[in-house]
Amino acid sequence: MGPGLSAQTIWRWTAIVLVHLAVVLIWYIAVEVGEVPKFVLASPQETLLSLFDTYPWFHNTMVTTAEIFGGYFLAVVVGVGLALLFSWFRTVDTLLMPLVVSLNMIPKVALGPLIIVWFDYGIQTNIIIAFSISFLPILITTARGLREVEPDLIDLVRTLRATRRQIFVKIQLPGSLPYIFSGMKVAVVLAVAGAVVGEIIASDSGLAYLIGQVQVTLDTAAMMMAVILITLVGVALYLIVLGLERLVVVRDARVETV
Repeated sequence: MGPGLSAQTIWRWTAIVLVHLAVVLIWYIAVEVGEVPKFVLASPQETLLSLFDTYPWFHNTMVTTAEIFGGYFLAVVVGVGLALLFSWFRTVDTLLMPLVVSLNMIPKVALGPLIIVWFDYGIQTNIIIAFSISFLPILITTARGLREVEPDLIDLVRTLRATRRQIFVKIQLPGSLPYIFSGMKVAVVLAVAGAVVGEIIASDSGLAYLIGQVQVTLDTAAMMMAVILITLVGVALYLIVLGLERLVVVRDARVETV
């Protein structure tokens, strides 16, 4: 049995699957035994069958996926880049970090209409909203990780004429990776929320947009299916981040979640 398939790992993932199946079973029993009206809560099988309705599921799923992944990727690049800039220039950190935090206190739902005025409708607008909500945890945790690197070690390699790039690649980046991935995992949830907020405020495609459309006809099964698909996109992104963390961060340094 390989190191990635230890008994503890198998048990952990088995338990996760069983808990999710138990939730679906409770959902089914609640609808069937409780005789809940379909317009209030659709059964699991009705929800699944809604995929075969005439709604443009594939197109809307791809739009929402592009918004979530695009906003998240932008958040990682900008968050890590700003954290690196702040670690190199303390004056910039002192001046700009409070401003960044203050700007992120602005409710994105209130800012959404302005963003639409500035950037118009479309995927790019929702990517910007997803980015604006999700990048702060990455910035804060990465900045902390870069500060946690031993200053004596950095002073030592500087005396050996190491360049700023060498210090970052060989010392700062490896030492801060656990913090970076910790922020990245939190940001996944926020990127999903940001894309959904953007589609609800104003959009002509996407799964959250579809929810608004089918709400008029009280198609609860389709609404629930859209929610499940949004969740699956977020879970897929989270698993990708988790897999990358397993590849580049040693086991003892990881911030374990699942």
